[in-house]
Amino acid sequence: MTDAVLGGSSDRWMCPSDRTMSLRASSEKEQLPAGWAAQPERQRKTAAPLLRLMTRLEDMRRSVLGDGVNRCILCGEQLGTRGSACVVCEDCKKNVCTKCGVQTTNNRPQAIWLCKICSEQREVWKRSGAWFFKGLPKQMLPQPMPISKKGPQTPSEPRPAEPPAPDPKLPSRAPTRGTEGTAAARGSRKAAEGRPGDEGTTLGALEFSLLYDQDNSSLHCTLIKAKGLKPMDSNGLADPYVKLHLLPGASKSNKLRTKTLRNTRNPVWNETLVYHGITDEDMQRKTLRISVCDEDKFGHNEFIGETRVALKKLKANQKKNFNICLERVIPTKRAGTTGASRGMALYEEEVDRGGDVEERGKILVSLMYSTQQGGLIVGIVRCVHLAAMDANGYSDPFVKLWLKPDMGKKAKHKTQIKKKTLNPEFNEEFFYDIKHSDLAKKSLDISVWDYDIGKSNDYIGGCQLGITAKGERLKHWYECLKNKDKKIERWHTLQNENHVASD
Repeated sequence: MTDAVLGGSSDRWMCPSDRTMSLRASSEKEQLPAGWAAQPERQRKTAAPLLRLMTRLEDMRRSVLGDGVNRCILCGEQLGTRGSACVVCEDCKKNVCTKCGVQTTNNRPQAIWLCKICSEQREVWKRSGAWFFKGLPKQMLPQPMPISKKGPQTPSEPRPAEPPAPDPKLPSRAPTRGTEGTAAARGSRKAAEGRPGDEGTTLGALEFSLLYDQDNSSLHCTLIKAKGLKPMDSNGLADPYVKLHLLPGASKSNKLRTKTLRNTRNPVWNETLVYHGITDEDMQRKTLRISVCDEDKFGHNEFIGETRVALKKLKANQKKNFNICLERVIPTKRAGTTGASRGMALYEEEVDRGGDVEERGKILVSLMYSTQQGGLIVGIVRCVHLAAMDANGYSDPFVKLWLKPDMGKKAKHKTQIKKKTLNPEFNEEFFYDIKHSDLAKKSLDISVWDYDIGKSNDYIGGCQLGITAKGERLKHWYECLKNKDKKIERWHTLQNENHVASD
């Protein structure tokens, strides 16, 4: 059988169609090496801008000059009223001047400020693909590999040649992002996990002192200063003031507050607030709540932080200094409440527990039998923590006295009316012309009323002093009879017992 020769001598035994495919393959073989060699060069050109960005970011971090609180974190320029305007970075929460800040909307309804470091960091995340991991929910982020002491089979970081095993919770494209995206995702996850814990330390610290004056039945709280308060206004500052509450008890009747200091995060008050009518019993069961708030002229005042001191920790007539970090809201026993409602739940719970003990308030009364004038001098000094009887949360209190059995019109006296207050100060004295021997047969009714126009007055509370009384009331009356020409002052708790008509 004769062999068929097709084409040239070099292509012996080759079909014409096979020859065409062979020529095409040889031409493609000459082009492929050039394409493969160009692929790494193309990757290097793409990665070069990212490397320059990362280098510039590291240089900016090394060259910071300020602390981010009183001085700009980047240039170190003084901030505040005497320095440059201050803004707060949205990511790192540091203070920067407007020169070193970048304003952006970031697809938000309101513009936000970023420092140049965080702005560059976002650009690195955008170009490296780490934004994908940063946007994932916290529980779906890549978890770090556990470190085992048994052997090197679970290294802390994956090798470049062997990427880590993909998390089944992540989308299928997540592992293809590369090691840079994974490292950036880990850093962003740590930052996200650290912010809630760091918030408690960024509320600021409060320095104050407490003194219980046992002889005068008063509690002195001196608010000295605060440091590093959380910025609450758009300028990166705050308008702080301090308010005090005695718990348990009604809020308005025992609330005291300092003056407001404008545009500062380090206020210095040096202001002393005094609670009157504090007994040894109050010191054992009451707690002082100290709250720092930010005052807003055109809106609601904002809560910054608080601290609480159990008064039983104080010793009588000994001053005690405190320097405490502020907290958000102290946890309560009541379940199912969070945030501001949790604070209100605590207040309501404390009022329910102890509100009945001192619901009506207290009154400071002085008694003295004057031998020169031949009569009894009754002094009404002040009232504290009175119950609110009006719709505005206050009362218009006045005090009525009645020496019984009835001695006619001379037996009744009345103080002036104090408008819109729950802690009125009267400092009025009244004289009863009566023999010392007759006082043992008498009793003094003291009642506190809320004045109302056009209708009958509201009864707030009262007490009765005399031989038929008990406890401190009997002791006060007995000491007055025993010690002539000596003024004796005592605090008495008001009871919801009306012995006097409302006329």
